[in-house]
Amino acid sequence: MKKHLALILIFGLIFHAFAQDQKRPKIGLVLSGGGAKGLAHVGVLKVLEEAGVKVDYIGGTSMGAIVGGLYAAGYTANQLDSIFRAADPDALIQDYIPRTSKNFFEKRNDELYALTLPFNNFKIGVPAALSKGMYNYNMLSRLTNHVRYTRDFNQLPIPFVCIATDIETGQEVVIRNGILPKAILASGAFPSLYTPIEIDGRLLIDGGVTNNYPIEEVKKMGADIIIGVDVQDGLKDRSNLGGATGVLVQIANFEMIQKMNEKRKATDIYIKPDVMGYSVISFDLGKDIITKGEEAAFSVYEILSKYGGTDMKQSKKINGPKLTDVITIDTVKINDLNNFTRPYVLGKLRFKNNSKVSFQKLSDGIGNLSSTQNFSAITYYFEKNDGKDNIVFDLKENPINRFLKFGLHYDGLYKSAALINVTQKKLFFKNDNLSFDLILGDNLRYNLNYYYDNGFLWSFGVNSRLNQFEKKSMVDFSNGEALESLGIHSIPLTYLDFTNQVFAQTVFAQKFLIGAGGEWKYLNIESEALENTNPVIENSNYLSFYGYMKFDTKDKNYFTTRGLHFFGDFKTLFYSSDYTNTFEPFSIAKGDIAFVETFFKRLAFKIQSEAGFSIGKHTVPFHDFVLGGYGYNMINNFRHFYGYDFLSVAGDSYIKGEFGFDYEFYKKNHFNAYANYANVGNAIFEDNRWISHPKLSGYALGYGLETLIGPIELKHSWSPETKDHFTWISVGFWF
Repeated sequence: MKKHLALILIFGLIFHAFAQDQKRPKIGLVLSGGGAKGLAHVGVLKVLEEAGVKVDYIGGTSMGAIVGGLYAAGYTANQLDSIFRAADPDALIQDYIPRTSKNFFEKRNDELYALTLPFNNFKIGVPAALSKGMYNYNMLSRLTNHVRYTRDFNQLPIPFVCIATDIETGQEVVIRNGILPKAILASGAFPSLYTPIEIDGRLLIDGGVTNNYPIEEVKKMGADIIIGVDVQDGLKDRSNLGGATGVLVQIANFEMIQKMNEKRKATDIYIKPDVMGYSVISFDLGKDIITKGEEAAFSVYEILSKYGGTDMKQSKKINGPKLTDVITIDTVKINDLNNFTRPYVLGKLRFKNNSKVSFQKLSDGIGNLSSTQNFSAITYYFEKNDGKDNIVFDLKENPINRFLKFGLHYDGLYKSAALINVTQKKLFFKNDNLSFDLILGDNLRYNLNYYYDNGFLWSFGVNSRLNQFEKKSMVDFSNGEALESLGIHSIPLTYLDFTNQVFAQTVFAQKFLIGAGGEWKYLNIESEALENTNPVIENSNYLSFYGYMKFDTKDKNYFTTRGLHFFGDFKTLFYSSDYTNTFEPFSIAKGDIAFVETFFKRLAFKIQSEAGFSIGKHTVPFHDFVLGGYGYNMINNFRHFYGYDFLSVAGDSYIKGEFGFDYEFYKKNHFNAYANYANVGNAIFEDNRWISHPKLSGYALGYGLETLIGPIELKHSWSPETKDHFTWISVGFWF
């Protein structure tokens, strides 16, 4: 009897709740677009929950679609607040790809060129957009992981609809189904800022162009009461337009503002946050904008509370999806590509079939793939497969496969230099890349690199480079014989290095780059100080085999804040044309390891150790390790060393240690201090000289500035042994 009474009571409560829900008017929420100003929607949602308002339908455009789509997927307002406060404001508006997610080839490209432009049919173009929006897509994909199989947006915890615009026809596109992160990203693809998104064969951009306040669609869903949040700008006069983004917003607003008068009248509770003074890219001010939304919603709190309920107040505060970090991938599916192979794509993604993948690893792989510039659009989604997931990639190949790149640099060794690069992809085969750097300035140089990238499999390449400079040097590359014969301490040198390599390399354990190859090098060293005898010090060709290993997790190459770097190299020189008649086959081994960590806010500490030595009874001094100077691109065995001028100390073996700190005292402005110590000489590892008290030491204080052309650095260094002081200026990426 008691069981029957309990069942009757439960059914009675359910029926009562159902009846109450049937009587309650259905609430529709309309969220307008407005870029970063749309973060005010989060503040409004926080107040709606506090008032106990249950939202039954959501329609949004642009940023309204992003906030609304996540809320429809089950997130609470407080969760959304935390999500957007934690997001990187710079990454939200431009393609930010962590350096650690890029392969070694792409790292080099990003740390060499200041400007990259498409170059097709002998015409220079401009990028289609500032960003492909990959950071946003990866973030939204992770946040909507719990509803990744849902294709009908009416089946979300809250039914949802968003608006986009067909860029080819100008028509409004209402999106009610599909891949949720793809749909809401298409709705927010602001022209010129984000690349258009293709859905069902239609190329879509920001829905704000055609319908920035989709009240009609929310009413069609069944809403009785409309709560609308409007963060659109009014028309601005010429003094307040701002830059190009402001002009585009003004154009987009012409028709919208005319329509908004009627839409506002059709809105039952109209909320207009005061977001004047904020722009569509003010994501760095997100906290303040969210507060503006709260303030606007509180101004109508009494009205909102009429539609609230205590059940909503309690449930919404405790519910909300939990983020999962690992996906079990059964199959990686890739659409058919014309110019790139499946191993190439998998090699960039760094995961294969039947693997567990964290969202961070997935994001890193997508970033690596995006950084190749071979794909104009990258999207993906998940399919259910017996408790696992198939991940399906839709890659759009970049129709531009030729680029012009530019760079500028100055240092005390090579002097002024301007770099012009031509990069051609798919020259002979799929996956290949030809890059030619022509360096004009005080010293003409070039670097030609052809690389066939085979992803996880072995890749192959050819490199040819010419380096030359003129410099007064304390090293004469003849074991001091030239300096001694002239009775001087330094000698003017003309140094020319012409190197050609063939190599093969692969990624080992997805972290280490290992490779081997053969090299032909021509060295010519002359001095005008020897014109009365023979000005030619060296004029020989060398053949060698070499192998190397690299490991690099630094977050930045310049002004590193954390990470580990290792480089090891072994070379055997087995033939020379032997200008000096002293050559016998010998080998050179060297290694370099550095660790950087930020222990306090903006204060990064670095410790580095490097060493090198020759193996063989007789070596030639033209391949010695040469220490001194800072800020130049290090070739052969030239190494930086504070406290000593360029080309100051040489030997066939050396060991060096360095430590110091870099403090970013203001955004992109750095103060740093370093100390280095070394022992250099001939065969120092054959006795205890390498572990004896350092014979060389130097110290440096510097200022650095991060710029579009690379680092600009001013360093003052000195050595207690020589009492000499040197001030060096380095401008731009090193090349």
